[in-house]
Amino acid sequence: MAILILILILCLWLGPALAIALILISRRPRAAEFLNLGASAASLAASLALIASAPGRSIVLGDHFLVSTPLGLWVVLCVAIVYVLASIYAIGYMRLLVEEARRLPWFYALFSGFALTMFVAPLMNNPGIYWIVIDLTTIVSAFLVGFEREAESAEAAWKYIIIVSAGLSLALLGIILFYWAGTFSFGPVYDMTWRHLRLMAPHAPHALLLLAFLLTLIGFGTKVGLAPMHTWLPDAHSEGPAPVSALLSGALLNTAMLGVVRFLTVLDAGGLGRAGHIALCVLGALSLAVAALFIVRQTGAKRLMAYSSIEHMGVVALGFGFGGVLGIAGAMYHMLNHALNKSLMFFGAGDMMRAYRSKDMRAMRRILRFYPATGTAWLLGAVAITGAPPFGLFQSELAILRAGMAGPEVWAVAVMAVLLIVIFIGFLAHFRRMVAGPAPAAGHEPRLAFGPWMTVPLWLALIPLTVLGLWWPPILWRFFAHAARVIR
Repeated sequence: MAILILILILCLWLGPALAIALILISRRPRAAEFLNLGASAASLAASLALIASAPGRSIVLGDHFLVSTPLGLWVVLCVAIVYVLASIYAIGYMRLLVEEARRLPWFYALFSGFALTMFVAPLMNNPGIYWIVIDLTTIVSAFLVGFEREAESAEAAWKYIIIVSAGLSLALLGIILFYWAGTFSFGPVYDMTWRHLRLMAPHAPHALLLLAFLLTLIGFGTKVGLAPMHTWLPDAHSEGPAPVSALLSGALLNTAMLGVVRFLTVLDAGGLGRAGHIALCVLGALSLAVAALFIVRQTGAKRLMAYSSIEHMGVVALGFGFGGVLGIAGAMYHMLNHALNKSLMFFGAGDMMRAYRSKDMRAMRRILRFYPATGTAWLLGAVAITGAPPFGLFQSELAILRAGMAGPEVWAVAVMAVLLIVIFIGFLAHFRRMVAGPAPAAGHEPRLAFGPWMTVPLWLALIPLTVLGLWWPPILWRFFAHAARVIR
C-alpha cells in the first residue's frame, strides 16, 4: 500500500514538472497551453487515485520526508480540481491578451510551477519544509499576479510579497519555538515531524507552546487571508489574470489552512486546544465581519470575489475551530465547494471584465441579455456563493453551524448566521443591478464573443456544485469521519 501511494504521489508531481520542462524547451504558446492542460488532467487523475487508494489513517513515506493523511490528500484534490478548471479557462482567456502572446510560455510554466508547489506542500512531513514550500508558492504566484505588467498588478504583486513574507516570518519563528519546545523531550537534536511535535506537546511548557501556536496562526493565517492579516488578498486576487485568481482563492488558501489545522492538533495534544480553538473562531468571525462590510459597498467585480474568499476562509476557520466530526466534515466539504464555486465566480468575472472592458460592476448591465449562457452560470454561481440552497455551500455551512451549536462557542454561531445573511443581501444586490439594471448606452454594448474555452469551465464547476448541494455522497461522509479521527 505504501509503495502504491508513493508511486501515485510521484505521478502527481511528475505531470506539472514535466510540463514546465517541455514548455521551457518548446517556447511555443499553443504547445504551452496544451502541455499545461495535459499536466492538470494527469494531476487530477493521480489525486483521485490517491483518495481512492489511501487508507483512513496517516502513512509516513519516503524515509519520513512525506506523509499521506486524509486531510492532506483532500487539499491536494481541491488543488487538482481548480488546476484543471483554470487550465481549461486559461486557454481562452490568455489568448485575449494579444500584447502578452510572446510571454505566454512563461505564464504557463509559472502556472504549472504554482500548481506543483501546492501539490508538494500538503505532503511534507517536516513542518520546516512545509514552510519552505508555502514560501515558494508566494514567490511563484507573485510573478503570476503581476504578469500583465500594469501598474496596479505590479503594486498588488509587491504588496502580496511584502505582507505575506512578513506573516510567514512570524510563522517561521513559531516553528522554531515548537522545535525548541521539543528539545525538552527529545534532546537538542531530533527529527522534527508533525508526529514528533504532537508527542512532545504534553511535556512542553504551556506558555511556550501557546506562543508558538499563536505565531504560526498569525503567520499562516496571513497566507489564508484571515482578518486582520487579509490586506494583501483583495489586491492580489483582483489584479492577477482570472485563471490565477481562481488558483489563489480556490487552491492556495486551502493549502495554507492545512498548516493552521496541523499546528492546532499540536496544541490539542498539549492540552491547550481550547485556547487554540477559541483563537481560530475569533479570527474566523472577524473575517466574516470584514468581508460583510466590504462586500456590501464593493464596486469592483474581482474585488467582490476576493472579499468573498475572506468570508469563506472565515467559515472554514470556524468549522475547524468548532471541531468535532461535524465541524471538520463541514470545513472539508466547504473547502471543495468553495474551490468549485470561486473558480466559477472568477471565470465569470474575467469574462465580463473583458466583454465590458471595465472592472467596475456598475458598467456591467443586462448580462443575461448579452451573454445568456455565461451570465446564467455566473448568476447561479452568485446565488451559490452566498450559501443559498440547493448548492453545496449551503450543505457545508449548515453542517458547520450545527457543529457550533453543539459546542461551547455558541456566540460564534450567532455571529456567523447574522453575517451570512448580510452577505447574502449585499452580494445578490450587486448581481440584481447587473442583471436588471439599465441597458448600456448606445455604442457601449459588449461585443466580445466567448468561445467554449471561456464558457464550458463555468458549467463544469456549477454542475458538481449543484450535485453536492442536493446529495452529500455517503462515501465522502465516511472519508470526512476518518479524517476527523486522525486529523493531521
